[in-house]
Amino acid sequence: MRNRKFSRYASPFAAASVLVLALSGCSGSSGGGGGNASGGGDAANNQDGRGPITYVQGKDNSNVVRPMIDEWNAAHPDQKVTFKEQSDSADQQHDDLVQHFQAKDASYDVVDVDVVWTAEFAAKGWLQPLKDKLAIDTTGMLPSTVKTATYGGTIYAAPQSSDGGLLYYRKDLVPNPPKTWDEMMNMCSIAKQNNMGCYAGQFQKYEGLTVNAAEAINTWGGKIVDDSGKAVVNSPESKTGLSKLVDAFKNGNIPAEAITYKEEESRTAFQDGKLLFLRNWPYVYNIASKTDGSSKVADKFGVAPLPGKDGPGASSLGGHNAAISVYSKNKATALDFLKYMTSAEQQKNFAIRGSLAPVLSNLYTDKDLTAKLPYLPTLLTSIQNAVPRPVTPYYPGVTKAIQDNAYSALKGEKSVDQALSDMQNALVAAGAK
Repeated sequence: MRNRKFSRYASPFAAASVLVLALSGCSGSSGGGGGNASGGGDAANNQDGRGPITYVQGKDNSNVVRPMIDEWNAAHPDQKVTFKEQSDSADQQHDDLVQHFQAKDASYDVVDVDVVWTAEFAAKGWLQPLKDKLAIDTTGMLPSTVKTATYGGTIYAAPQSSDGGLLYYRKDLVPNPPKTWDEMMNMCSIAKQNNMGCYAGQFQKYEGLTVNAAEAINTWGGKIVDDSGKAVVNSPESKTGLSKLVDAFKNGNIPAEAITYKEEESRTAFQDGKLLFLRNWPYVYNIASKTDGSSKVADKFGVAPLPGKDGPGASSLGGHNAAISVYSKNKATALDFLKYMTSAEQQKNFAIRGSLAPVLSNLYTDKDLTAKLPYLPTLLTSIQNAVPRPVTPYYPGVTKAIQDNAYSALKGEKSVDQALSDMQNALVAAGAK
């Protein structure tokens, strides 16, 4: 889930089919490309096409896209890129892409896709397979990022950024960050003494809640689906994890208003000095410390791993990939633009300008970069220990099952037991047999 694209997501409409876990790029789909029965375009067309293209992604709140495109356009006057900026709602971004793909719109040349959308869009034949003359070099990229861009053994997108959850904390009030969830909850007395909320994540009923609920479940040893794709969320371990969030809402350690928080609402609350602890993505670092002059905590916060059961918690793996539409008329230019975005230079720019997690492994130990972004080693730990959400062509039905029932539990409309039972049944209905 990051600010400029808000990881995470897919719009919450139901779907039913066999769930496929594609973490290793080994789904049951024929990953051969577009032009399939799902209505995709012809992947063989326009592979040598060059000319102006349009790049589509969510709201560029960190202002990393425009400088990048300006630099590209200055060097490529005959192949200029136009930036089509979507809203800052991930669900709206997803639906906008779906609508344009269904209309076979050639004006959406390169699109930014959340890691959980890649399989869905590839299965429908909307993304250009990146193979043969359109292949990209993934050498040096974090293996987890390459897996998110792979479906049916074929790469369909260029990993553009990764993401792992981080704990932002008020180091002026808490010199040593909590290492476990229970330790953090015990520190909530400090928040009360300072007339502020203790902890918040993203708990509105959208993809961010899927992320936060999955982190709680995975951290306490539960799983949403097992390695075979079977729904296994209704377990004692999952109950313990989800109960940690529910109990924190009940006792006020998570303020009641956090039920309305997405990424930006929670960031703003922390920046305004209303929270002691915040779970969010790396993008918050630059905005809260540098680019937002209204931040009240610019020099007062630190960054730590998410607190878990006995140590670091299990973040949900986030991030975004850049893909070429099968309907693009200028795929050769689009490919060059993908390579440009994933170059070491631009990956550094993304990190420095927007606190975005690089996809290149060596940047996490780059001395110049870590001097400017001291949280990078912590972020790498988060990414390396992250648990991916189920990757499936029918992800909307899966995430809806998680969101709906976790939200009901947090609001006290369902017991945790009932929420997990209903979540299990909804996952089965969505295909997780």
